[in-house]
Amino acid sequence: MQIPLPDDALLGRYRLREGEHDHYTDCFSVTCPAEIGLDAFVTAFYTTPLFRCERFVLRLAGIRSADADIADMLSAGRPGFAAWQVEDRCDNQLLLTDLAGSTRSWFMVAPAGTQGTQLYFGSAVIARESHRLPLLYRLLLGLHRLYSRLLLGAAARRLRAGRAGAAA
Repeated sequence: MQIPLPDDALLGRYRLREGEHDHYTDCFSVTCPAEIGLDAFVTAFYTTPLFRCERFVLRLAGIRSADADIADMLSAGRPGFAAWQVEDRCDNQLLLTDLAGSTRSWFMVAPAGTQGTQLYFGSAVIARESHRLPLLYRLLLGLHRLYSRLLLGAAARRLRAGRAGAAA
């Protein structure tokens, strides 16, 4: 489900501010009925069959990645994974930027009381000099939102099934 970005989100630095024009941020969230750590969430997200399709497309573009690269990035051994570099991290959040600096991907986990863990995924697309998002991106925004919800749901299902590690 799409929700407002939490106040403490690392992605918050890219919220639209007064006087800014046409960049974009979003936030999607789902509750997982277990204690889930940030590393387990990020691993589940990037190893879903749906995201493996994106990794295949990236490989066709010459950007290779392996599951071990995700673990290396999360353990601070690598500065990034595939087309993303770590921009910021804290105990419960990870903010990644693409190689061109145009988009951000953000992950957060938070306790959800007796419900388990709240998983958050968001993204930002940064407008450049023209202060306007590219027309193609604006046209594909609905598809982006659907893809984000599908990716988050796939990661949550993977975590519920125990296929991405425990509360790492």
